[in-house]
Amino acid sequence: MPRTTVDSLALTSEQRAELEALVRAHSTPQQIALRARMILRLAAGDGLCVVARELGVWRKTVRRWRNRWLVGATGDTVGDRLADLPRPGATPTFTPEHICAIVALACEPPEAAGIPITHWSQSELAREAVRRGIVDDISHRSVGRFLKGGRPQAASGARLAERQARS
Repeated sequence: MPRTTVDSLALTSEQRAELEALVRAHSTPQQIALRARMILRLAAGDGLCVVARELGVWRKTVRRWRNRWLVGATGDTVGDRLADLPRPGATPTFTPEHICAIVALACEPPEAAGIPITHWSQSELAREAVRRGIVDDISHRSVGRFLKGGRPQAASGARLAERQARS
């Protein structure tokens, strides 16, 4: 059975001041502020169950952040100790430079590239990007995603009607 009581954390006065500043600051992300509250409460001698109940989180969460705080290197800043760890995942296939080059290609007229069409299709853009050496390989779906991501969001029909009614 896991232990629910733990020894209190020892904080330096600088660490305590920095944690309290993070909790009070309006610009602190809420997850960081919550973690700072956990550490401050644990340093005050409150147990895992008490801290978890009062902050509305799982005991496991309080235990995790207590352990992360204890494992943190001496030179780490308070912000480093409370930050999320890097998440796993594949590295991106296309860099922002690739995406910008493909969007710039889409802004050129197809006739300038010697293609006898009036408007780019996603497939033609993908083929031209490979032909020009922008990327080694790309699907037309990826090209479409890049172009859709850069497009400004249109207002909904209801908002347009509301604005016209006010005019």
